Amino acid sequence: MLSDAQWSELEPLVEACRPKAKTPPQDLRRTLSAILWRHQNGAKWRAVPQELGPWWRAAQIFIRWSRAGVWERLLSLVQERGVQLGMVFLDGTNVRAHQKAAGAAKRGDLGPSEIIVKLLAARVAAMGPRLA
Repeated sequence: MLSDAQWSELEPLVEACRPKAKTPPQDLRRTLSAILWRHQNGAKWRAVPQELGPWWRAAQIFIRWSRAGVWERLLSLVQERGVQLGMVFLDGTNVRAHQKAAGAAKRGDLGPSEIIVKLLAARVAAMGPRLA
């Protein structure tokens, strides 16, 4: 999903934001592609294509980085560079909530990170070559 040009632009920003661990994540480019794919398509983690790596690794990195605030830092770095993010429109006419959905935030709620990754996914899509 991430082309060489897109990855060369994103890699230094990701390296500046991600938490430094004893061992770096394996195939970070592929894992980020899986995270972006999942958020662009609105699919469940288990639906991530096999060529983007194990779904559980992408889910695990997304959750860990969400709790560590990595997505917020990455979005601010992308915006500081003057990158214009795309727009997303949602049609909520058929969206129904369960009767018990009162809107209270759950412990460890990842909502803001979901939105930030969707913005980054829109940015990556905008970076791609345009088809005539």
